[in-house]
Order: sequence, then C-alpha cells, then structure tokens
Amino acid sequence: METPGNLFCVAAPSGAGKSSLVKALLELDSHLAVSVSHTTRRPRGQEVDGREYWFVDEPAFRAMVARGEFFEWAEVHGNLYGTSRRAIEDRLARGEDVVLEIDWQGALQIKQLFAHAVLIFILPPSWDELRQRLRRRGEDGDEVIAVRMANAREEVAQARHFDYVIINSLFETALFDLKTVVHSQRLKYAAQLRNRSQVFAALGLV
Repeated sequence: METPGNLFCVAAPSGAGKSSLVKALLELDSHLAVSVSHTTRRPRGQEVDGREYWFVDEPAFRAMVARGEFFEWAEVHGNLYGTSRRAIEDRLARGEDVVLEIDWQGALQIKQLFAHAVLIFILPPSWDELRQRLRRRGEDGDEVIAVRMANAREEVAQARHFDYVIINSLFETALFDLKTVVHSQRLKYAAQLRNRSQVFAALGLV
C-alpha cells in the first residue's frame, strides 16, 4: 500500500523505554502523529482511555477482529492488542507521518501491508538494567517481572528483522537517534517522491 505519509513502527521489550521515547519524540515533532492502539489489558497508573490506549474488553476486541477493523493484532503477555485500520489509512493518505508503539509481531505484520513502513527496535543496554527498570516502575510483582524478562529474551531476538536498532543506555542519546531515523526516512528519494509528487512532476522526474 503506497501512501504519501510515512509509517514508523517502534517495538521493544517491556521496560526498554519505548513509550517514554515515543512520547518525547511527539513533543518535539509536530508533523508526527501517534496511532492509539486497542487493548484488553487494564489501565496502569495514570493511563487514560484514548490517550495511551483504547481499553476494551475481550468480547468487544474479538468483535472488532471479526469485522476486519484491525490492520494487525496479537496476544502479548496474555492481553490482546490491535492497530485500527481506519486511523492508519486516513492519516497516511493525508500525508501525515504516523508512529505506532507496537509489539514485534504486529510490526512484522504491518511491514507486509506497508512495504515502506520503517521498523525500529529499542534495546536495553543489558539484562540487568532491564530488570532494574521494571522494578523501578513499581507496577509489577516479582512473578510478573520474571515473566516479562523471559518474554524479553524472545522479543529481543526479533530485533534482527527490524530496519533500525536503538540502544537505550542514555535517554537523551536514544531520543536523538530516534529523531535521526525519522528525519532520515523523510529525506529518502522514495519517501520524497510519495510525499512531494508535484515537485517531482514539475522537475520532470516522474
């Protein structure tokens, strides 16, 4: 599916800093919009319905799957997550750039639908640091953290399928790297051709 807008998919294991990095990026880049995913998990901390996620129960989620309302969906840590088809299509068609916070399964599904989607994986600097970040978050008990750490090993192994890998050792450096990826993608020939087709036509390049 060819669209004038760019699509960025950011994935990471829990605790690697994906949400914080994307939030900071959105504050710096007014041309980037986030697509809010649907999930069956319960809100955490100060999360608000429609801001971090659309929180729905499992029957409602399954009904949306049956109606074909998701580009992709997957089960992660026992909860269901899905990306709205309409929200993505409308924004990309208008030439907006969209970023998805998504799990690796969803990112690879998106890549099959959008060949020009840019897949970005956020890695922790070490397993010990990832464990400490999960503990500092204060949202999960030891048993849940153990499960997340076990799942993280499978998730991290998928990084080789992504276009870019950012190691989040220092937040400011990782944010700079993420901004660089987004800006570089916008300047690629194919991306400029999709987004600025009138200029290319006027110059006789198409």
